[in-house]
Amino acid sequence: MASALIAVKDKVIFCTTCFNVTDNDPCPICASEKRDHEVVCVVEEANDVMALERTRGFNGTYHVLGGAISPLDGIGPEDLRIRELVARVSGQGDSGGSITEVILAVNPSVEGDTTAYYISQLLAPFGVLITRLAQGIPIGSDLEFTDEATLTRALQGRVNL
Repeated sequence: MASALIAVKDKVIFCTTCFNVTDNDPCPICASEKRDHEVVCVVEEANDVMALERTRGFNGTYHVLGGAISPLDGIGPEDLRIRELVARVSGQGDSGGSITEVILAVNPSVEGDTTAYYISQLLAPFGVLITRLAQGIPIGSDLEFTDEATLTRALQGRVNL
């Protein structure tokens, strides 16, 4: 067991493109030619990549921030991988400026909202489409048990049928 833990510590690294955990650089997602490298989904943690990959509904690439902006916890933008994201979008990174959409898939919290707003302001001058995951009422739940903030966001994000 101890040797397995040491092997993990020695072999697991961060992808230099997306900052996901991997044992190869670039990671299999960034290296895949089957992926849409023009679309980048920004997540807070590597676990979020795994959650999105389980859906099999996203075929782009990722960018792992390493957290969210949280002044109360002493986490500012400089503590996250936001500079690296700006470099990717601006063409200074490996993408060569070919990114057309950035999806902000941060958690629906005060910290996530702050992070999404900050990133959207930084990326606005580059002319890329900036989107955010939809928020609202989960499937299988009852309106009477849904909190006010979730109901408000669901009403604001309603779509035509």
